[in-house]
Amino acid sequence: MKKIAFICVHNSCRSQIAEALGKHLRGEDFRFYSAGTETKPQINQDAVRLMKQLYGIDMEKTQYSKLLTDIPEVDVIITMGCNVQCPSVPCFRREDWGLEDPTGKPDQAFIEVIEKIHDRIMQLEL
Repeated sequence: MKKIAFICVHNSCRSQIAEALGKHLRGEDFRFYSAGTETKPQINQDAVRLMKQLYGIDMEKTQYSKLLTDIPEVDVIITMGCNVQCPSVPCFRREDWGLEDPTGKPDQAFIEVIEKIHDRIMQLEL
């Protein structure tokens, strides 16, 4: 089964949403991970609240902020649009989704990012 990792700077919002939605929507097709170049002590609480509300997913029970060294080797790296150079991680394919960080913004900004991630996960093909 192909392994996909979502990478962001802090692994606390967009990449965590992507990991949770990937497992929820396409967990039978791929293995999903998320990681960051740094970590935060907890996942973004607005993301946690909205993922519970929209999908019934409790990210705090199933996920935590991880570094790149905490995940296995993967086939595909998807960066979330962090505007930083990600370290070189071995993979067969790399792409950037260019998603704006909704942290500190109203719920609608989070919902728009969640919807974009949902749509792109549904379109994943390897």
